[in-house]
Amino acid sequence: MNRILMGKGARTIVEICAGVKPGEQVVIVTEPRQMKIAEVIGSAVDAVGAEPTIAVITPRESDSQEPPATVAAAMKESDVFISAVYTSITHTKAVKNAVANGSRGVMLTQFDEQMLIKSGVNTDFPKVAPICYAVAEALENANEIILTTPHGTNLTMSATGRKSNAMTCMVKPGQFAPVPTVEANVSPLEGTANGTIVANASIPYIGIGVVDEPVTAIVKDGMITSITGGKEARILSDNLASKNDPNVYNIAEIGVGLNPECKFIGSMLEDEGVYGSVHIGIGSSLTLGGNVVAACHYDLIMTDVTLVVDGQTIIKDGEVLVGQTAIETV
Repeated sequence: MNRILMGKGARTIVEICAGVKPGEQVVIVTEPRQMKIAEVIGSAVDAVGAEPTIAVITPRESDSQEPPATVAAAMKESDVFISAVYTSITHTKAVKNAVANGSRGVMLTQFDEQMLIKSGVNTDFPKVAPICYAVAEALENANEIILTTPHGTNLTMSATGRKSNAMTCMVKPGQFAPVPTVEANVSPLEGTANGTIVANASIPYIGIGVVDEPVTAIVKDGMITSITGGKEARILSDNLASKNDPNVYNIAEIGVGLNPECKFIGSMLEDEGVYGSVHIGIGSSLTLGGNVVAACHYDLIMTDVTLVVDGQTIIKDGEVLVGQTAIETV
């Protein structure tokens, strides 16, 4: 029965998000534990008259590790690639090279069967897109970004000269997007972030998920210098230290979640999309417009945010203030 119910979500991903057309070549990258997801997606690809190829890879040892060279080559030559893996390959050269070659990608990291049945996948993506573009426009080339929350976050950064990303979950050639996390983001200039991050909502990686106790990170000149809190903070701190890579502490991204159907469940692509939330990405920034390659990319998610960009208040106490008129006129 689940397979039947999963079909609707799979069709949304294939037809709306990826915009797959008859005759296109679609590469579905997966790993053994995600095969059910990949097979349902493959059926939806076949149903529109395109040709699916499922590439089953050995699970990566850590997020952001490159897929095999043969799979990376297939992604690059595809019309569409869909990543249905548990360990993320989103922030990799394989993805960057594929989109640079004109492919379009959809990332379904850590999807489970229920996320194809009841999750942010059920949102009206075309209706939400205008607000995503509006927030992305505000973040692009921003000289000063100020992020605060009543939980203790107080972070400033600059994105001067940086392009933003409007991830509407609907991709065009040369684009990729995680689904269902509708988000607008930008990679700040390296070395410009300073202040305090308090992740009070979720760190959907390495077994943490929705946090029981906020995790506090101190940031100086673009790098995290200390992490404090309870159990979750220790897990994050120990994991980052184990990478033996100083770039994992890089402030790589500020992203705004904009999917009204997403809820905090401890899954990366669902949690990051929660409407009005903000996440600070750390580690790799290569696929987001930055220059840093790191051993991982994790996101620290917070709520009740106020976001001010070059003097304009984009979000006030968790309420998104830009793009509303555009949505109303859709």
